[in-house]
Amino acid sequence: MRINLDYRIKDDIEFIKEAEKINDDELSGLTNVSRTTLNEIKNTNKCNLNVCEKIYSYIYKKKYRLNSVKEELLKEQYKKVLFHGSKRGIDEILATGSRNNCDFGNGFYLGESYIQALAFVSEFDNSCIYSFSFDFKNLNVYQFECDLDWMLAVCYYRGTLNEYSNYDKILNVIEKLKDADIIIAPIADNKMFYIMTQFAEGEINADVAIHSLSASKLGYQYILKTDRAIKCLRPIEKYYVCKEERIDCQNELEKRGYEIDTKLKIAKREFKDGLYIDEVFK
Repeated sequence: MRINLDYRIKDDIEFIKEAEKINDDELSGLTNVSRTTLNEIKNTNKCNLNVCEKIYSYIYKKKYRLNSVKEELLKEQYKKVLFHGSKRGIDEILATGSRNNCDFGNGFYLGESYIQALAFVSEFDNSCIYSFSFDFKNLNVYQFECDLDWMLAVCYYRGTLNEYSNYDKILNVIEKLKDADIIIAPIADNKMFYIMTQFAEGEINADVAIHSLSASKLGYQYILKTDRAIKCLRPIEKYYVCKEERIDCQNELEKRGYEIDTKLKIAKREFKDGLYIDEVFK
């Protein structure tokens, strides 16, 4: 599927002018973007990334959380909306577009919220977010909950269960995914995968890992595994993420990391009788 979306900077400029009750001359002075450039945007809705940064940084510094509010409005309008974070932007979506060692192998990955998508690309200067509406009826969907099968599947695809990869317990889980157009599963970011790795290496038991992970509540990710699934997406909008917004996201992720560490330590105290990995595969 081809994607041809530009930032809606023309509309967003009109929003900030109206919200702040300023004209083009005043906006030019406040953002250090020339009147000529503002006129070009008005006529073409196009500009370079340096200009985008100036405009959207100004909007963000004025405390307008434009992207998050757009998310709320989209969900009211479309009901079913998913988000994808990209490091450099995308012009085509493929079911084979990701790394093989992602949570569920190759596929196109989306999250339920704008902030989920941002969390995965907030470290990258030219990152952006895309929104999509969808209708997945008549597709084969397999959904995981935060349980042992989910954790084993993620560890398998991320390559940390090589010693057990041919065991029936693993093969049975993977077999269930064979005909899936879409996999829906709890999100496992790198901090959560660290907990899974501790389980895979025998440092903590399964109950400790699962209770620590379930407490994180990052929401669900949608992994589109086939072209049939990709064709059910409808692109809506592309969002610019200014530096200040990315930094705020990173700070929140750092705080969440402390919470996960605390949850892990508490879980180690509360769930001492769970099965370790060698016991799971007996």
